[in-house]
Amino acid sequence: MKNLSIIDEFVLLGLSTDPDIQTMLFVLFLGIYLLTLMGNLMMILVIRADPHLHTPMYFFLGHLSFLDICYSSVTVPKMLQNFLSQRKAISVWGCITQSFFFIFSGGTEGCLLSAMAYDRYAAICHPLLYTVIMNGSLCSAMVSAAWLMGFLNSLANNLCAQSLKFCGPNIISHFSCELPSLFPLSCSDTMPNTILLAGSTAFLGLVTLPPILFSYSKIILAILSISSSKGQGKAFSTCSSHLTVVLLFYGTALFRYISPSSGSVLERVVSIQYGVITSLINPLIYSFKNQEVKAALQRILRQQICVSG
Repeated sequence: MKNLSIIDEFVLLGLSTDPDIQTMLFVLFLGIYLLTLMGNLMMILVIRADPHLHTPMYFFLGHLSFLDICYSSVTVPKMLQNFLSQRKAISVWGCITQSFFFIFSGGTEGCLLSAMAYDRYAAICHPLLYTVIMNGSLCSAMVSAAWLMGFLNSLANNLCAQSLKFCGPNIISHFSCELPSLFPLSCSDTMPNTILLAGSTAFLGLVTLPPILFSYSKIILAILSISSSKGQGKAFSTCSSHLTVVLLFYGTALFRYISPSSGSVLERVVSIQYGVITSLINPLIYSFKNQEVKAALQRILRQQICVSG
């Protein structure tokens, strides 16, 4: 058999090789990352500090904000480092580890968005029974199931990826280590890994999308039955935020993980959407479009002013 040289690191090409463009991208993504951290951290602190927000909806939102901090932190710091570095290398072990936490966070977020859709269905379609349906035990169980499914999905895919051998080339046409980008670089048979990744992604989609479609179909029917246009507008406003996030996240993530990897610019743009931008817009949508969060912020600010005064 021909001897093969096993490589021990990859090179991440990132978004551009032009130094001037890399500097601009560094400033841009540093700003996005800082806003993501501040926005999601603000949501967590406001939800914890204000008793009015100790409800099932904000219980899920708190977990979503924490998850978005983790999700963005898996890839963006390394991407920022590479923008300023001549040597854009990452070890094979580090690459697979990054992929593990990325799939873990992404899978968990997909399951959590599904649970949040059911929460909105219960709130709008069964308002009198909402607190009975969405009790503390059910909310905790749904969040625990989301984290567990995300973990098991990532564990299965990355355990199989650890058996792959990489003999070169070691250039990844991407800014992060995602399994679809690693498979073409392996000198092992990646067909089982490809089938497992596509199958597990499709399974998560089949498990989480039907509750979302069911919930929103019922919500739309309930909204259309409201006689006053003011009531319809308020109900639509409540759910439009969640639906926007769901469409952006699911559409891009499913496209990336089910379709074959080509290393194109489109794949990197799609990855930026679900891996970076979604974590930024979640707190922006939920805070600026939510009157309860605005009111909570005002109460907290007034309390701080009174204390400092």
